[in-house]
Amino acid sequence: MYTSEELYRFAAAAYAEAKACLVADEVPVGAVVVYQNEIITTGRNRIVELHDPTAHAEMLAIRAAAAKLGNERLMGCDLFTTLEPCMMCSGALLFARIRKVYYLARELRLPALRSVLELPGHNHKIDLELLDFAQLDAAKLLRGYFEAKRGNSR
Repeated sequence: MYTSEELYRFAAAAYAEAKACLVADEVPVGAVVVYQNEIITTGRNRIVELHDPTAHAEMLAIRAAAAKLGNERLMGCDLFTTLEPCMMCSGALLFARIRKVYYLARELRLPALRSVLELPGHNHKIDLELLDFAQLDAAKLLRGYFEAKRGNSR
């Protein structure tokens, strides 16, 4: 569907959003929505900034995409994110009818998108792909953020 260069470009844009979170002391997660091979919206965690526990990168990116396209159904849209979406974001992705999610790091602690996709009864299927680009090590970015937080709190 996408060339390797396109995959890298879209993943790198999500990674850049994640890195921007560090300045605002937000958990570094970034996302972009792609439609017709173009990035139409971006998002990054803004939970602390907005005092909103739902202000995850994926939620902000899909909200903006729905507004931009003038439709709550994001048919033909794909999401690139630095971290496998959580349960909340996974539900929103299902309702938005996102076609495919590409992500750079697995969510290891909490059930996430892989778990939602295993639930019987939902009427929309999201394809899921873990991307492996050494230069875009989202897991390392997250580890560094949390190690610094633990180091600062001692």
